[in-house]
Amino acid sequence: MTDTILVERDGDIATVVLNRPDKLNALTKSMWQRLGVVFAELSADDDLRCVVVRGAGGRSFSPGNDISEFETERSNIDQARAYGAVLHAALAAIKTCRHPVVALIEGICVGGGLEIAGCCDIRICSRSSRFGAPIKRLGLVMAYQEIGALLELVGYANAAEILLEGEVFGADRAKEMGIVNRVVPDGQVADEAYAAAGRIAEGAPLVARWHKRFLRRFQDPAPVTPDELEEGFACYGTEDFQIGTRAFLDKTKPVFKGR
Repeated sequence: MTDTILVERDGDIATVVLNRPDKLNALTKSMWQRLGVVFAELSADDDLRCVVVRGAGGRSFSPGNDISEFETERSNIDQARAYGAVLHAALAAIKTCRHPVVALIEGICVGGGLEIAGCCDIRICSRSSRFGAPIKRLGLVMAYQEIGALLELVGYANAAEILLEGEVFGADRAKEMGIVNRVVPDGQVADEAYAAAGRIAEGAPLVARWHKRFLRRFQDPAPVTPDELEEGFACYGTEDFQIGTRAFLDKTKPVFKGR
């Protein structure tokens, strides 16, 4: 299980690798379980500034769940409910990770792979990437806990097209829909994704966490509370604010401490 979800660390940037390249990184129940644990651990790491998620092998981010596992793990309602609890917990852990999360997408990004990417904050894909959720062919639905991220990302009309037509489509259409932030030539996506992660990591980490939380909060229709509004001024009490303003005045590059 630990071999199919790898965590690599380069300073303040972590990479989570979906590691079943022989199966194009198709996801198993144990992988979902491990993915949730990994993201909970990364979220709690104050020294971290950004997480990159990618698939191993360069040919596929992930085609979704391993259908061969369905006979033993999702053959009836009770099994599906138990499987769903693990899957939904993993998606929630990705979405609620305190640190910005960048999806590095090469090749296939379908079904559960699309759901993982949709829970990330920034998505960068290669020109040859393919997207979709053709689960209607399996007689399956995308559950409430899974469909929310897709709906937030692309809106009702595009989500309806993806789920009702069930087509697999290319990177340009994914960009039009808002699934990905940018499309780059094959062979350059890793450089672009890690460059984005580097730009994130250079910034004040507390600010990145606040911005992520504020953006996510506005997806909740409930009115913002006075306490939440007050949090918008908390940055002025941080050491990083002093570091950043001083560096700007001195025309030097700030080195933030996350305090």
